[in-house]
Amino acid sequence: MSAHILFVEDDVNLGFVIRDTLENVPFQVTHCTNGPDAWATFQAKSFDLCLLDVMLPQSDGFTLARQIRSVNTQVPILFLSALANRDDRLQGLRLGADDYLTKPFSIEELILKINVFLRRTTPATNRQQISHTVLNRQNLTLTVNGETQTLTHREADVIAYFLDRPNTLVRREELLRAVWGDDDYFMGRSLDVFISRLRKRIAQDPTIRIENVHGVGFVLRQ
Repeated sequence: MSAHILFVEDDVNLGFVIRDTLENVPFQVTHCTNGPDAWATFQAKSFDLCLLDVMLPQSDGFTLARQIRSVNTQVPILFLSALANRDDRLQGLRLGADDYLTKPFSIEELILKINVFLRRTTPATNRQQISHTVLNRQNLTLTVNGETQTLTHREADVIAYFLDRPNTLVRREELLRAVWGDDDYFMGRSLDVFISRLRKRIAQDPTIRIENVHGVGFVLRQ
């Protein structure tokens, strides 16, 4: 069965084009045009991925993402937005989004990103452990000193990269290309958001930490 996507976009023409293109991939697409309808739809159905515009009637995409993350931390969320400034992009990531595309964007790039996130639901290596911290990539969970947290796909990708390389310098550009596929300025700022989130997640394990190597990268110390 094809993946089910929640697509939230209030622009009628753009919404039709994107929905029609995605259905021809083929994906199953449920299209909503405002925040409250999208939230009600998300609660009523099961989705494999969410595509959210930011500027929506009645309640915006950031509010919708916050609502989705309050009940589901695993479903990938991608923002599609005309808001291109750095603060808007970083706010989206801090709310738990996995990616943020600015309009106009390439539909081929959108489909590529969707497929990447869908493939990551079944990673080759399911379990990684260092000290008292265990990552289960199949279930997108991180267990730290016996307490289990649920990760987003991209959080799991980043921490998995570190767990494969304990006590090893991971250069910023290396990590960006491995996880994001690019290393431009915005992706670098996105990485900083994810590192901050992961430091909080592993804080209960005093035997490991993610250290900055100024101007170069990071090291997961054990």
